[in-house]
Amino acid sequence: MLAANLGAREYLDRVCREIQRIDAAQLETVAELIERAYHANRFVFVIGNGGSASSASHLCEDLNKCTLRDFESQKRLKVLSLTDNTAGIMAWANDEGYDRVFLEQLKTYASPGDLLLAISGSGNSPNILKGVEWANANGLTTVGITGYSGGKLLEMAHHSLHCPVDDMGTAESLHLVAFHWLIGDLYRRMSGSDASESSA
Repeated sequence: MLAANLGAREYLDRVCREIQRIDAAQLETVAELIERAYHANRFVFVIGNGGSASSASHLCEDLNKCTLRDFESQKRLKVLSLTDNTAGIMAWANDEGYDRVFLEQLKTYASPGDLLLAISGSGNSPNILKGVEWANANGLTTVGITGYSGGKLLEMAHHSLHCPVDDMGTAESLHLVAFHWLIGDLYRRMSGSDASESSA
């Protein structure tokens, strides 16, 4: 745990250095993929475990609401976090195994042409890998959002947003920083607003 060995100033300085290492081209590609799904009327699904489940919910909420300028008439992004159906997750986990909680939901909701954003700090969570494997085999576009070395997810997903830091908390923080840029960029793309209007 990085913060356990650093003072507050040292920790914040380290996180700032790690932010500078985020690959902007990868981040821009994720924005383009989401915009493409939006224009094609495809679903965007988001999955993750633990802190990454919370990030999936947060990203989903922001994509759902914060990309809107006109709540009444603007076309909306179809986005769903598969971390949020607690009863469904518990039923699949209890009866068939935790490694199937995302796979089985994708079988229910997903169609070819949809987009899957899969968040895993380690890149090795079995339920994430099973979901991505199914998505790849069934015509979805997949994005692996990872930390550490990227694990198996880095190799498996069609696209990546990889933050190569060997600390889970920092990786999760970097993902959220990246996601908040995504929201602003997609607000501009999807609402027809420029940056000066959105900052007012």
